[in-house]
Amino acid sequence: MIEIKNINKKFGKLEVLKNVNLSCKSGECIALIGPNGCGKTTLIKSILGMVLPDKGSIEFNGKSVLGEYIYRENIGYMPQIGRYPDNMTIGQIIEMIKKIRNSNQELDEGLLKAFELEKMFDKQMRTLSGGTTQKVSAVLAFLFNPEVLILDEPTAGLDPLASEILKEKIIKEKEKGKLIFITSHLLSELDDLITEIIFMQDGEVHFHKKVEVLKTETNETKISKAIASILKQKQPEIHNPKLAKVS
Repeated sequence: MIEIKNINKKFGKLEVLKNVNLSCKSGECIALIGPNGCGKTTLIKSILGMVLPDKGSIEFNGKSVLGEYIYRENIGYMPQIGRYPDNMTIGQIIEMIKKIRNSNQELDEGLLKAFELEKMFDKQMRTLSGGTTQKVSAVLAFLFNPEVLILDEPTAGLDPLASEILKEKIIKEKEKGKLIFITSHLLSELDDLITEIIFMQDGEVHFHKKVEVLKTETNETKISKAIASILKQKQPEIHNPKLAKVS
């Protein structure tokens, strides 16, 4: 589905991605985690075509994304902070995106109904709470039934009910065979969602493992504890990557 091969990216003298290699397939729900500044956002923007790597390649369904844009129609993106025109209403935003996409396929309005946003269609975006803005972003990400979903801190700002609604939706889409990326600092929320974990540090991928393998290797049942355990084991090489080869 998505193959990332030896991509590198610098902003000035700052090297933000260093020889990143990843292979991500349909049906996987992958947590992309790491400390702030580790390269997660740049990697996501590279997949979306918003950042062009200096070296390497990214392939979507076997075809390079360099200079392409049509492939993006198969990706639903939910940013951590959605920014929309202040004076437009929720209804106007959704209708605008529908017209821009001009898609003939059946729309997925499941979240629109589950969040009951139709009752708020006349509310201007500038009046919305952060949580309601998150709901709008989630609706737009899933609306066109994409093959790939990239969800950046998707539950941030959501109330407990909305968070559960979104997590149930993510599970359903995973079961349909979609490829899903999730970035989150709330590892406890990922236990029921993800199948694999990618951990990044200083622009490098330090491990890409299946959740069950990670739990078995660390003898832990919770993802957060399993990750903490493996990071303690890898601490010397994370601070000095020349000391050991990362698995």
